[in-house]
Amino acid sequence: MTSRIREQAKLITAQLLSGAGIASGYAVGGLLAEEITGQTSMAGFAQMSVILGAGLIAYPLAVLAGRSGRRKALTLGFGIGALGAVVVLIGVALQFFPLFMLGMMMCGSSTASGLQARYAAVDLADPAAAGRAMSLVVWATTVGSVLGPSFTAPGAHLGETLGMNGLAGPYLISMVAFALATLSASTLTKTVAAGTDHPGEPSHDGPGHNSEGTAEVNGSAASANDSAAPNKSTNTTEATAPPPMKLGEALRFALARPVPLFAMITIIAGQMMMTNVMVMTPVHMDHQEFSLGAIGIVVSIHIAGMYALSPVFGWMADRWGSGVVIAGGAGIFVLTIALGVIDAVAPESSMVLLSTALSLLGIGWSMFLIGGSSLLTASVPAHAKVPLQGASDSAMNLGGALMAAMAGSVLGAGGFLWINLMATFVLLIAVGFSIRAIPLMSWPGRRAPGLAEAADRPAAAARQDGAGK
Repeated sequence: MTSRIREQAKLITAQLLSGAGIASGYAVGGLLAEEITGQTSMAGFAQMSVILGAGLIAYPLAVLAGRSGRRKALTLGFGIGALGAVVVLIGVALQFFPLFMLGMMMCGSSTASGLQARYAAVDLADPAAAGRAMSLVVWATTVGSVLGPSFTAPGAHLGETLGMNGLAGPYLISMVAFALATLSASTLTKTVAAGTDHPGEPSHDGPGHNSEGTAEVNGSAASANDSAAPNKSTNTTEATAPPPMKLGEALRFALARPVPLFAMITIIAGQMMMTNVMVMTPVHMDHQEFSLGAIGIVVSIHIAGMYALSPVFGWMADRWGSGVVIAGGAGIFVLTIALGVIDAVAPESSMVLLSTALSLLGIGWSMFLIGGSSLLTASVPAHAKVPLQGASDSAMNLGGALMAAMAGSVLGAGGFLWINLMATFVLLIAVGFSIRAIPLMSWPGRRAPGLAEAADRPAAAARQDGAGK
């Protein structure tokens, strides 16, 4: 077994354990919030706190990864999640809601670390297999998410045996799972640096490189040769690589370039649409008098859709490009919304219709996440990768928290129809940002045109001017 495969296995193990820990407490978080406060309206704030916590911690973890490597960042992130489970248990024992919410937010750190793990997989992978490496780490969440709910009942029994609130028991399982994920991440090699270009990858800063294109593998060698040709001191340039960008500088870099900006919008929009519909579908089904068993089946089908096919989408990104995956995801989201609207206006909701819609919702999210993440990684230089990865992960979780907070009011005002119309609005925003990006991206049979090269020259010139002063 090569060292690269060993490191990938450690990432997958950490992701699997983290997914199990998150899923173990997922079913009881809202029930605990309702029990502590005595108000049903507070139940939704438990999950929102996890999403919010993930959004707040994602960027600081990315900064730490850029400075000290992925091992420290992932170990700290999963470790905060383990400590968060402890805080949840204390908050429940004291029946103190603010402490419980703080613990839930800290558990969100494990979610943020799981998201960062997909980029760590890319850092380790051969550039030709970057999409597949990312998707395997995402896929590991499927196993954890399937195993996690099966621990809920044993966790409750364990809690009661220890004299605790039975509903808090699953967080004992979460605590152990997060702790084991922390241990797995801590064994990563020190040399796993964040956001570094691999040998054979094109230089994103050279005048011949298509900075706004996807830098697909089939053009890597040519781009590298083009970027090296006009520069006689290539070795010197590589030895003096620019330092990582600050957040503001990285965001300005992305805002000035349609492809990185579109990649970030894709990641954020996918999370917002998924959260909006997913959070309210169980409530809609409850209003339609579906049983808890039926609701659980639909949620399980949705989770399977989110992760089960991720290796396929990673392969597609490597084979045909990120744009194909994103375009497929957009089509899936359109179909999902159409099915949701049909169910909303029908006299009676259909179990088959909702199951299909929620499965497709998960698939669309997966395609947007993997396609957008692959596009972001390939379309920016090494010193911009980590801050933009952290910023996009923060924004996607904060956007999801916003949608979760709004969804209840939207459902109350306009029913499930308005929920789907809200998702449509988000999708249209993503489509709007794609208009400028599509001509600059690589597609099957067509390399990205030289227009993108010209777009990158001002930044390269600015760096050269700064170096000469």
